[in-house]
Amino acid sequence: MATKLIQLQNVTKTYVTGPVKYQALRGISFTINKGEFVAIMGASGSGKSTLMNILGALDIPTTGKYKLNKKDISSFSDDDLAQIRNKEIGFVFQSFNLLPRTTVLKNVERPVMYSNVNKKDRYKRAMEKLEMVGLADKTNNLSNHLSGGQIQRVAIARALVMNPSLILADEPTGNLDSKTAKEIMDILGSLNKQGVTIILITHEDDLAKYAKRIIRLHDGLIATDKKIKK
Repeated sequence: MATKLIQLQNVTKTYVTGPVKYQALRGISFTINKGEFVAIMGASGSGKSTLMNILGALDIPTTGKYKLNKKDISSFSDDDLAQIRNKEIGFVFQSFNLLPRTTVLKNVERPVMYSNVNKKDRYKRAMEKLEMVGLADKTNNLSNHLSGGQIQRVAIARALVMNPSLILADEPTGNLDSKTAKEIMDILGSLNKQGVTIILITHEDDLAKYAKRIIRLHDGLIATDKKIKK
């Protein structure tokens, strides 16, 4: 029986700037089970970035509930959300977000430095993840001496190092050429086959086809939610 990882119940998000109110999400409900690979798509202004921020515990809904691993994090404090982000969610961004003059190993170890893991285990965990993305031989390279595809693989290893419940990939190939983009998506597909839950935020159909389910947003609402036949 499938285990529920994410449950959104009638989630709304309203931004207020002076007298102006803008409703970015207008009542979003869905469930994502552990082990799914879901693409969230939509045009600019559809609400997908707002939804990503809520799913990534970077923001909270105005109304509605967001449960992650059965914990309702809809009204968590900033400190509690930071804990959730560190332990439960691995982020892969378009802009990589690595420390440029820092070694590959230190970049991957970084999230573990904020938890009670000793140096030996931290190293072991980082090396395991670098092996998963095929970069165990680059540990001492500075991240600004790598190709774009290698940098994104380091970012994926870093996202995995805390053994999170969820990988949230926001336009992860946006700065890469098509060949390298395919390599990155193949890695995400392989991780999903190993049981990693992945949510991909994208506007590109070529990337979305790697997912097993596509949720399309339009004007802050779910337009379609379809399983993909492989």
